[in-house]
Parts: sequence; structure tokens; C-alpha cells
Amino acid sequence: MLKTRFGRIGGALALALSASLIAVGCGDSKDDAATTTTAVEIPKGGTLVIGAEQEPDCVDWIASCAGSSWGSWMLKVQTIPQAFSVRDVSGTWTPQKTEVLAGDPEVEQVGGKQVITYKLGTKAVWSDGVAITAKDFVYTAETIRDGDDIYDKTGYDKIEKIEAKDDTTVVATLSTTYPDWRGLFSGGYGILPAHLLEGKDRSAIMKDGYDFSGGPWKLEKWDKGVSITLVPNDKYWGAKPNLDKVIFQFTTDTAAAFQAFKSDQVSVLYPQPQLDAIDQIKAGLPNAQSSYSPRSGNVEALWINNEAFPFDSLAVRQAVGFSIDRDAVVKRLFGAVGVDKAVQSFNPPIVSAFAGEDFSKYTLNLDKVNELMTGDGWAKGSDGVWAKDGKKAEFAFSTTANNKRRELTQEVVQSQLKDAGFLTVIERKPAGELFGQILPDGKYAMALYAQVATFPSPSLSSIFLSTNIPTEANAFSGQNWTRTNVDGLDKLLKQVDTELDEAKRIEVSKEADKLIAESATSLPLDPLPNILLWSNSVLGPVSDNPVEGPFWNLSAWGLKQ
Repeated sequence: MLKTRFGRIGGALALALSASLIAVGCGDSKDDAATTTTAVEIPKGGTLVIGAEQEPDCVDWIASCAGSSWGSWMLKVQTIPQAFSVRDVSGTWTPQKTEVLAGDPEVEQVGGKQVITYKLGTKAVWSDGVAITAKDFVYTAETIRDGDDIYDKTGYDKIEKIEAKDDTTVVATLSTTYPDWRGLFSGGYGILPAHLLEGKDRSAIMKDGYDFSGGPWKLEKWDKGVSITLVPNDKYWGAKPNLDKVIFQFTTDTAAAFQAFKSDQVSVLYPQPQLDAIDQIKAGLPNAQSSYSPRSGNVEALWINNEAFPFDSLAVRQAVGFSIDRDAVVKRLFGAVGVDKAVQSFNPPIVSAFAGEDFSKYTLNLDKVNELMTGDGWAKGSDGVWAKDGKKAEFAFSTTANNKRRELTQEVVQSQLKDAGFLTVIERKPAGELFGQILPDGKYAMALYAQVATFPSPSLSSIFLSTNIPTEANAFSGQNWTRTNVDGLDKLLKQVDTELDEAKRIEVSKEADKLIAESATSLPLDPLPNILLWSNSVLGPVSDNPVEGPFWNLSAWGLKQ
């Protein structure tokens, strides 16, 4: 499943270490985790301050307002239990069952349907001491499947029936086969407490911060506009956190964040890969370590509203694809860290086996632009801009405000499009407005932002299936903000979601990629490499997870005393 990340996107590759004695990183690392040296014992206590680029709009994780990945990294991953977590297994990010489950679920195929039986362990409890039970699974599934204003129902819409046989047994019957069933009750939403939420206004309880937890941390305070503070959950059944407190301090300006890092006001940064950030890292940061990698769950793209003028024309969408030198854009942005080629699929790098290369045909070719546009009835005016039926090929180009890298990207793309005969009007909007209103409502033409995988799955259904176009009829649920509706694509995407044979699934996924490219529904740009910085005062297995983010193992971190 893909999920829009409001501020940035990504996660560098790293091996997970969880022993009480860990290897301390030393020096910089271009990929995966930092080089390890001496094993030290992690001391208990202390307050860690982390620079956070973004404040979430809300933390009701299944609602459309909860699209911020920073919100997920800071709070959801720390407090909401999951059936499966994503971990590095021999170099591949793989779902692994958590201690919520007593063992691997039993999966059967019955008359074309998929029946999953979950057996729960008996140790997992909520922060009020109440056991995590089968009723929590049922409540979570039915709320997502049947609710309004749900961020994304992918997977849950296939649950035909779900029953709590007893406190520790859940049986879910899916209407069809679903190879990514491990993503249910996992990275996207996790498991919610029925005894606290059922029959109540979930949004009112959760959106501005909640006091329950099923993870190692719980929310102590959300000081709006300033910070989010976590403290250990004393009822957590697993290994307790080493730290006494973690403060995520909102620092939305990259330059200010680096200054705070250099002056030891914050000890960890997960910065946007802005040009000045890359320059500072390459110049060297004293008493600090860094890692970065382009192999992530991220795809940043030029997302196109297929229903908006002039992109309601296939020829125009294709012509725009031939108007932009995507490799030049990516090299300008990330060449300093070795990323100089555009991505050619909306399937992110962590599932590259399922990705085609069909967008590679879209290279800068002004002759092809002229052929497509004139063939569609357009002609250039004296100002060099294409026009048809008295209307110019002019459109708004939107992105998030206060993001220098995206501002530069807009300017470069705007210049290239002008050379090809297209006029763009640059718009920069607050993240909450862009992702909460403008994109879901379809009130845009082209937008620059990124999508992040919430599970290592090749599924593009959440963003391209026609039934996921937000409308009044579906209570504006769904992430197909590009209004993509291509003949034959739904069938292929549904097959990718249901095909159990891996080789066949790869084949069908690449067929879908080919159709998406031919239809030029949008234009993939870069993998948005991930950067993680931490002070030498931070001890523990500091590393990144391309699905669960940089703080996935925060409870194992510590501070030098």
C-alpha cells in the first residue's frame, strides 16, 4: 500500500539490532547502517530531543486527516500495536509477526475465498492493563471497512466477514485471495482498542492526541505548534525503553534544524534531502554520524489530475512527458549523493522486482511534443504557447510551501515546460491544505509530492484504482487523487492484489506499469533519497526502516551519561 507523506518521504536501509549490547556507529555511511565498532551497554535514563520537520494535522490514524508520515513515525509506530512489523531479513524488508500473535496465522483457500485465522498471545496489553484481544481486530477491521472519511480501505474492503471466536482467536474471511494480507492490522493502521473506542466518537478521542498505548511509548503531551513528548508505557509487555523521555521538537525550516543540530539543541535529524542539507553533510558534521540511501519505499512524482484541463487529453499528458529532462532534474537535486537517474515506475525501490521500465521512453524530445500536440488539434501562438479552441495550455503547478528543494524542482520543470510550449503558474500551499483539501477534492492540475509504501507490497491500487477516486458517493475515501481511470487498468491492479503465484504477479504488475506509462497518468521523478543524522551522544541501533521510519526501534536507543 502506498500512502502520501506530507513533508518528505523515505527510509534508509539498515539492519535491525536489538540486543542490550549494541555496536556503536562510527563515521558516515552511504548505504544501510553506519559502520559498527565497539559494543557498549546502553545506559538507562535521560531525555532525547529529536528535530521533527512536521507537525501532524491529526492522529486519528484511519481518518483522511492523518496522512502525515511524521505523525506516524513519532506516535503511531510508538503506541499502536501491529500484527506484523517490517524487518530486514537477509537484505530484504520482510513482514515478521509481532508478539501480539502467538504464532503465524493459518491461511486457507476455501471456494475462491481466503480464510485467515489469527491466534493471539496472552502477554500483550493496553496501557490500562486490558488485554489486546480478538475484539480489537474485529473493531479495527469493521471501522475501516465500513466507515466514512477513511484514508484508504485497501485490503479491508476485501474482508467479507470477521469474527472473534474467543478472546485469542480471530477468523477473517476475505472475498478473494489477497497475497498482502499481512499488511492488515499492520503498518497502515495497526490495531485499535475496542474497549475504549467502540460505540464512541473515535475521531474526537484520537485526533488531537490520545492517552492509550499498546506500544513501548505513550503520549505525555502534544504542545500544538511546539512539540510532541513521549514517555515509556509502564504496562508494555516487551523490552522497556532505555530513555526517560523523548521530545519531538517541531522545526520545519531545514536551515534552522541544522543549526539546532550543530548547537546540540536536538540530537537527531531526519531532514528533507534539501540541497543545503546535502552540502552540509558532504562537508562533514562534527561529532555526528549520518546514513543515506536511495533504496526506499518512496516515489516523488509530478502527479497529474487526469480530469482537469488540459490533462483531460491523453496527448497533452504524453507531450508533457516528452517536455521534461527528468534525469537532469534528478541529477541537479541529488547528484551529490550519487542519485542521478529518474525512477521509471510508481512501484518504489523496495519492490523493484515488480516495477517496469516503461516510463524510460519519456525523455526530452520536442519533436515528439510537436507531433502529439498538433495531432491533438493544438497550435502555438505568437507567444510560443500551445492553444486550442481559444484556450492556452496553461495550468497551475502545486506543491508544499517552505520546501526549497521542491521550489527548485518547480522552477526547473517550469522552465523546461515553457520551452516546450506550456505555461505553468507555480502554487505553494500549506501541507494540510494541499493534502487535506486541494488534492482529494481534485482542485489542482499538476502537483509535486511523494508517496511512501506502508508495507513492502507492489500494489498500486490505492492510488490508481478507479474505485479509489474520492467522490461524494464514497464519502471522499480513497487516494486516487489523480482521477486515473484507464481502460483495463483496474483489472490488472486487482490481479496484482490477488495473484498468489509470485512470477505471475510480477508479470501482471509490469503489465499494469506499461499501461500506466502509455496513459501517462502522472510522471515519476525520483526515489527521494533518505538522510538520517544523529549525534555521537546517541547510543543504540540507530538506523532507518523504509516502511516504519527512522524511529522504529526508538525504545532501544539511549544517551551517553
